[in-house]
Amino acid sequence: SEAKPPKEETPKGISPVKAKKTPSPADAERRKLRPGSGGEKPPEEPPFTYQLKAVPLKFVKEMKDIVLTEAESVGSSAIFEVLISPSTAITSWMKDGSNIRESPKHKFIADGKDRKLHIIDVQLSDAGEYTCVLRLGNKEKTSTAKLIVEGI
Repeated sequence: SEAKPPKEETPKGISPVKAKKTPSPADAERRKLRPGSGGEKPPEEPPFTYQLKAVPLKFVKEMKDIVLTEAESVGSSAIFEVLISPSTAITSWMKDGSNIRESPKHKFIADGKDRKLHIIDVQLSDAGEYTCVLRLGNKEKTSTAKLIVEGI
């Protein structure tokens, strides 16, 4: 029977007090925060959505055709470049309607609003129509240019 009181005291004296004291202020703060953060979020959201609308998705500078003659093109590289807005938009690249994956052959360079497709070691087979697809949310824009490799 002597062993019992210390045992009871431990849960009563230490745990419940701690359990009650520690969560309560935190809970109170959390409860305060939750409506607070909930209340603060709506004001934040409209400016953000408004901002997205205010910044139209566009190519500031479209792609340009690249014309190379076979003799000079083989082994050299071609760079398609676009300037986009806003810089948060996602760009992907296509050749003749199919997606290009980044590889030793194709390098994608994204520097802020400047997006480049670097075609390394151009061959005749690289000639074709290249498209930069610009995406932001559910909006999409494309810019297309040709890589022309002329035979001699």
